[in-house]
Amino acid sequence: MKQSQLFTKTRKEAPKDEVSKNAQLLIRGGFINKEMAGVYSYLPLGLRVLNNINDIIRAEMNKIGGQELLLTTLQDKEVWDKTDRWSDDVVDNWFKTKLKNDTEVGLGFTHEEAITRLMKDHIQSFRDLPVYAYQIQTKFRNEARAKSGIMRGREFLMKDLYSFSRDVESHDFFYEKAKQAYKNIFDIVGIGDITYLTYASGGTFSKYSHEFQTVSESGEDIIYICDKCKVAINEEIIDEQNSCPECGNKDLRKEKAIEVGNIFSLGTKFSDAFELNYNDENQEKHPVIMGSYGIGPGRLMGTIAETLSDEKGIVWTEITAPFKVHLLSLGADEEAEKIYNQLQQKGVDVLFDDRDKKAGEKFADSDLIGTPYRVVVSKKSIESGGVEFKKRDSDDSEIISVDDFLERVK
Repeated sequence: MKQSQLFTKTRKEAPKDEVSKNAQLLIRGGFINKEMAGVYSYLPLGLRVLNNINDIIRAEMNKIGGQELLLTTLQDKEVWDKTDRWSDDVVDNWFKTKLKNDTEVGLGFTHEEAITRLMKDHIQSFRDLPVYAYQIQTKFRNEARAKSGIMRGREFLMKDLYSFSRDVESHDFFYEKAKQAYKNIFDIVGIGDITYLTYASGGTFSKYSHEFQTVSESGEDIIYICDKCKVAINEEIIDEQNSCPECGNKDLRKEKAIEVGNIFSLGTKFSDAFELNYNDENQEKHPVIMGSYGIGPGRLMGTIAETLSDEKGIVWTEITAPFKVHLLSLGADEEAEKIYNQLQQKGVDVLFDDRDKKAGEKFADSDLIGTPYRVVVSKKSIESGGVEFKKRDSDDSEIISVDDFLERVK
């Protein structure tokens, strides 16, 4: 894409009412637009990043047997009454409204009830199990506060997977596969080395649930890390579990962190409420064992912006970046145009800064947007033998031939 045709513009300053680092950087870079507190639109650059993250998540969910569907946002009150989660005394962050016929409906904040009811039409026998169904869908939560940019929104994208198994053993087997899939996702997007499998309360379902917490000063959670096992404990359970659950180590490191994912064993709470049962080989009836596995693509994008950034802007990894290459022309438009066409022919995602702007402004914009590779074409670089090549996460640049450059970014 030619930058002169990109309708969004970078900004030197973020809105004064925006306090979160991720939103400041993403707004200034032209990735998102703030519509109101906790509500953001994704602009072309931001949508490219979000789609890249969705693709990574989708691939890992498919590898472990996930089947993608898309459930409705509008939710029937009667469905949620079965688990008593329609009541504002139980769930206080519903967005509710009424249809023209006065039927009360809500905007889904999660989908355990909806998918359990759906599965009654598809699960009757042990032969129908297991089922692993997921979606990437917009959720709505009427948060009392929304001050963390796209990491805590009132309208946000969520990947939620639900597992349906015949017994605890088969559920636990899949649970471990899901745990590894989440670790893979965080490794792929570039935050795996600062993201910890974190033990949290399992509530009424089990002794523990598991969160994935990324260390960051902007985090809203406190975790205690065991550096021996590379796992952590959420502060909410530190009184009852003050040592590492895996090795017993009590020398734990306290850090602030961002929750980027969570997985829960749900047992039979929802299958009991909806009478989601199956018949085994002897025609004996059993409740289905369920699990829930959540990750927010937008929250993950915000976490990357918070943690993989410097004083100049965001530092995207190749797989998440809106473009792989940022090509800058400084008075050598004809030669830069040739390279741009060559990159497109090779299938390389490239943002071509063909604007009539000063060099300093182009460099600043490139650092703010944060593509992995910056390539400058100028009369000086051509006289020196090619183009000036620089990685976003490096302070050093070098002059290399056009052929060498094309080979490096293929």
